[in-house]
Amino acid sequence: MRNNRRFIHGVFVVASLFVGANVFAEVSLPSVIGDRMILQQKIDAPIWGWAEPREIVRVTGSWGEAATGIAGEDGKWTAFLATPSYGGPYELNIEGKNRIDISDVMVGEVWLCAGQSNMGWRLGATFEGKQDGDSANDSDLRIFRSERSHNFDPQNDSVGEWKQCTPISAEACSAVSFYFARKLREELGIPIGIIIQPYAGTPIEGWMPKEVQMDDPRTRSTIEKMDMESASYDLEKAKAQLERSMALWKSGKRRGEPKLRTPSNWGHQYPGNIFNGMIHPVRPYGIRGAIWYQGERNAKDVAQAANYVNQLPLLIEYYRSSWHEQSKGSVANDFPFYFVQLPSWHPRQTEPVEADAAWAVSRDMMRRVACETPNTGVAVSVDTGDEILLHPKDKKPAGLRLAYLALKQTYGKVIVDYGPFYRSHRIEGNRMILEFDSIGSGLMPGKEGPLNGFAIAGDDRDFVWADATIRGDSIIVSAKGIKKPLSVRYAWAMNPSHRNLLYNKEGIPASPFRTDDWPLFDPENYEPKDQFKPATPDGYLPTQLIRPPMTQ
Repeated sequence: MRNNRRFIHGVFVVASLFVGANVFAEVSLPSVIGDRMILQQKIDAPIWGWAEPREIVRVTGSWGEAATGIAGEDGKWTAFLATPSYGGPYELNIEGKNRIDISDVMVGEVWLCAGQSNMGWRLGATFEGKQDGDSANDSDLRIFRSERSHNFDPQNDSVGEWKQCTPISAEACSAVSFYFARKLREELGIPIGIIIQPYAGTPIEGWMPKEVQMDDPRTRSTIEKMDMESASYDLEKAKAQLERSMALWKSGKRRGEPKLRTPSNWGHQYPGNIFNGMIHPVRPYGIRGAIWYQGERNAKDVAQAANYVNQLPLLIEYYRSSWHEQSKGSVANDFPFYFVQLPSWHPRQTEPVEADAAWAVSRDMMRRVACETPNTGVAVSVDTGDEILLHPKDKKPAGLRLAYLALKQTYGKVIVDYGPFYRSHRIEGNRMILEFDSIGSGLMPGKEGPLNGFAIAGDDRDFVWADATIRGDSIIVSAKGIKKPLSVRYAWAMNPSHRNLLYNKEGIPASPFRTDDWPLFDPENYEPKDQFKPATPDGYLPTQLIRPPMTQ
């Protein structure tokens, strides 16, 4: 097996050398630097590529700035070109032994948009996507989206190109990213660029180098198990299995064309491999900040979901520090990072608190990250989702709520960016009084009738449905039989979306929360319960929920 792996690795190395020789024969650029690109305004924007070792490459912007880079022994060069305030179109000239002209370059605000399938879900497959896409002619909104890629080694480039926003490009655009960018365009009135790098079915472990995760026991255990499996990989055995599967497929006894099974540490689930294929090729492109929609793959059970409070800050810290280092400080080492809580999924909530609701745990971990990690924010999407579909078709609220966070926190707009956000509580007799931030114009239920998403417990930790009443800017929570309340939980279920949820009058929902810090599981006796479900039944129609209109 070791000889087989050496042979395969040798083929890749030799191929890379030949490609490298061709690349270094003349100045070349990564796909993210090309026609129709948008550069981040008012920074020393990193422009990079490859050339002959020690070759001097000059980069000139038609706005009057120039910079040079010198190719290292590996052929890579980087120049830092000062960008003006927003505007364009401009041209870029890159010149060494050969010259490359880049046209239709705009300068404005650029955001990285990354995550798994719900981040990648295209606009044309959403509830309002067709009508919004049909009117999406905007030459100052530019979209870069590369093809999916994962690799055991960091990759220098990806397959993709910048496109102006048209009905055609919008239809294929990430819906969340489209609504985020379009709202920024409407409010800021300047060019907006989005670099969209989604990959379906991927855990957060795949989105950062495995080396930075080795202090996490769960990740380290995953790496050790996958490496052990990969060490026993037998190429000849895998080929034989493929031949048998192909024979069954051709005879009609098997569905789906089979593929060669490869070692698990080559796959898209292996820690670091998504970073190598999706993020490394576009780093350190000048950005203002990042939006992130991922977490489904890390909420298969409660224990896994609870660990997200450690993993997401680690990813944010690594992205910030590495982008800052690679861009020589032109990208801030605390750039804004906004993320989306998981939507509702699974059958509707019937119990006051669902003990094994991994997605409720995930939402609470994201709420904690937003509270504890500077320059971050969480877009609440619990009022979106579907009982059956893992990919809900209601993507506009998530995109808009991400935009609200950016508009207020990054751009200083005077708007309400959050729904009611739990701040503190106090106990008065048999009642618990909850206080909130971001109440906007006031608190309100999502529909007529009492708020019925709250649960309350005493010292027995047995939650029951609670009566919840809005009193000014507070919520009063109590229940018959609970004389000394100790905890309140709100929307603590996989799918609480059909309950009467709490909003502010701007139409943004409250984040699910808990007032207690009780253990979510017993680590010594916990048996994971996988939350994932079978595929959609035939004839099922996705749910479009009713919510208060957003007034912004």
